[in-house]
Amino acid sequence: MIEAIVFLPLAGAIIAGLISLAGARARHPGGDTVEHAGHDAHHDAHGGAGHAHAAAVHTDDDHGHDDHHAAEPAAAGSRAAELITTALLFVSAALSWVVFVNVGFLKQDALIRLAPWIVSGDLNVLWSLRVDTLTAVMLVVVTSVSSLVHLYSMGYMDEDPHRPRFFGYLSLFTFAMLMLVTSDNLVQLFFGWEGVGLASYLLIGFWYKKPSANAAAIKAFVVNRVGDFGFALGIFAIFALVGSTDFTTIFAAAPGLTDKTINLLGWHADALTLTCLFLFMGAMGKSAQFLLHTWLPDAMEGPTPVSALIHAATMVTAGVFMVARLSPLFELSPDAQAVVMFFGATTAFFAATVGLVQNDIKRIVAYSTCSQLGYMFVAMGAGAYSVGMFHLFTHAFFKALLFLGSGAVIYAMHHEQDIRNMGGLKDRIPFTYGTMVIGTLALTGFPLTAGYFSKDAIIESAAVAHNPFAMYAFLLTVAAAGLTAFYSWRLIFKTFHGEPHDVKHYEAAHEAPLTMLVPLAILAAGSILAGFPFKDVFVGHGVDEFFRESLSLKAGILDEMHHLPATVVYLPTLMMVAGFLVSWLFYIRRPYLPVELATQHPLLYKFLLNKWYFDELYEVIFVRPAKWIGYTLWKKGDGFLIDGFGPDGVSARVLDATRAAVKVQSGYLYHYAFAMLIGVAGLMTWFMFGLGGQ
Repeated sequence: MIEAIVFLPLAGAIIAGLISLAGARARHPGGDTVEHAGHDAHHDAHGGAGHAHAAAVHTDDDHGHDDHHAAEPAAAGSRAAELITTALLFVSAALSWVVFVNVGFLKQDALIRLAPWIVSGDLNVLWSLRVDTLTAVMLVVVTSVSSLVHLYSMGYMDEDPHRPRFFGYLSLFTFAMLMLVTSDNLVQLFFGWEGVGLASYLLIGFWYKKPSANAAAIKAFVVNRVGDFGFALGIFAIFALVGSTDFTTIFAAAPGLTDKTINLLGWHADALTLTCLFLFMGAMGKSAQFLLHTWLPDAMEGPTPVSALIHAATMVTAGVFMVARLSPLFELSPDAQAVVMFFGATTAFFAATVGLVQNDIKRIVAYSTCSQLGYMFVAMGAGAYSVGMFHLFTHAFFKALLFLGSGAVIYAMHHEQDIRNMGGLKDRIPFTYGTMVIGTLALTGFPLTAGYFSKDAIIESAAVAHNPFAMYAFLLTVAAAGLTAFYSWRLIFKTFHGEPHDVKHYEAAHEAPLTMLVPLAILAAGSILAGFPFKDVFVGHGVDEFFRESLSLKAGILDEMHHLPATVVYLPTLMMVAGFLVSWLFYIRRPYLPVELATQHPLLYKFLLNKWYFDELYEVIFVRPAKWIGYTLWKKGDGFLIDGFGPDGVSARVLDATRAAVKVQSGYLYHYAFAMLIGVAGLMTWFMFGLGGQ
């Protein structure tokens, strides 16, 4: 059963890939050709979050739109590819729920050794599938969301001519994430880790004829390489300390590492702290934490189903899972936990402030993901790993709902993504409106929704944590709760309420097809039902029995959370209500206030609108110096120095000399006679006035 869950998506990816290759060969018998579209190309159809067409062209003037023009018919076998991959994912999802019950509640943990992989000296790595409760939770999240995204994409991508390639990438993405969460050693985890990075690159840049999509894909890949460099160093450090990458061996040896040091460039650093910081560096890149977050908003260049999959189930959750999996290490390093909490709280607040003023519907939801990931890391830093996993579990449902709901809005508005051009859509697409409201309630932590139970528990864990940044994290997460409510309801009010700003698209707006609405309905139900029924096993008295050895459970922190004063417990709810009321005042009651506020505080508004100027800062600090170094090494080092004075330069001078010498050999007799005459005259002159005369 476990093997089927993991490898069915791989089978779907291979089948879709073969169909895609066959279709490409049929369309281009002589080989594939790529035409580079110009800025005057025709724009048509629905967007990167709308009705997708692959031969996409973006210009600088259509930022915020994903415009796609279908320049060719659909590939042969498109329907077969999407049906096969979707069916296999639903089978995998159904089996995952069975495993969730068997492992989580019936305690049927499993370790399946598939085959040897790497045997080199002390390094012995096996392909293994480790299935404990932590894995079971991730299996449910990944396969459930991915299967619904596959189904949604059948309607959403129905006019894209490259559907087999798209569905192949989706299934490959899912397989890589499943390999990551079922890994029994760090090397296999790193395989899945890099696999989701590759798949995200392919999917973000799926419309490869758009320069903006290519740039976003490269940006995601490069920024993640920074984090992955640290992650790789962490793996090397663990192997150097323990002599193994196997989790069981590492966790058994972890208590003995508390007094060890690592000589890092003459600095004798605490071994566990340094190792955990390297590992967390990888999590910062993959989960888009503060300083390594810049790739996440740009990832919106991919189709909307891709955004839902990245933000809800794969890629960004990998970092949270990794910290939870290695919780026995982090639990022994309070300094590393403090760093995790600091960056988590900072990210939660930073992303919430940026989300206040964004106008692209997908980017608003993207920044909310960045903020919610910060919440999860706050719980990890507090040692409440089960609480962080609870929020990962609930967040998957309402965040996938918000992204897919946003896609339905863009579908209805004919590729429009700017919420300033929307309005009044609740009357045109009432079902989508209802599901988006449910997702917003869950995101903001409305009582009895899934987000209420998990998000408030994180804030409570920060309040009782024995961490140097506990108060800092508590204050910032409470503030972020109010900001989240404000920008979430701002999205709802500007999109679905008020007067329509684009009458033409408003009148043409209609509900999405059933293949898109069914996933919205299921995710809306999950946004409510994923909370209270699972509260006890994640944050209640059933945690120890549910998670057992799969997580390091800090004694006492959950009990302390249950004895907090009422003012702390209800403070996040009060902030949520306050955020809603301010948003209602700004965008329903007195819609002129936001404009006045932005006019009165232009510097603050531009600061938030430009995302704290991180892209511009990195441009100055890293990009321009890197370009200057590369250009200088190319022109001065390679061109002038090496080519000028090295082998190329010497050979060039020899050629110059030989070309000059060749000109002397003209073949004319009078040339040779003249040369001889000059020689005789020179010789006589030398004898008369030179040494010869003496």
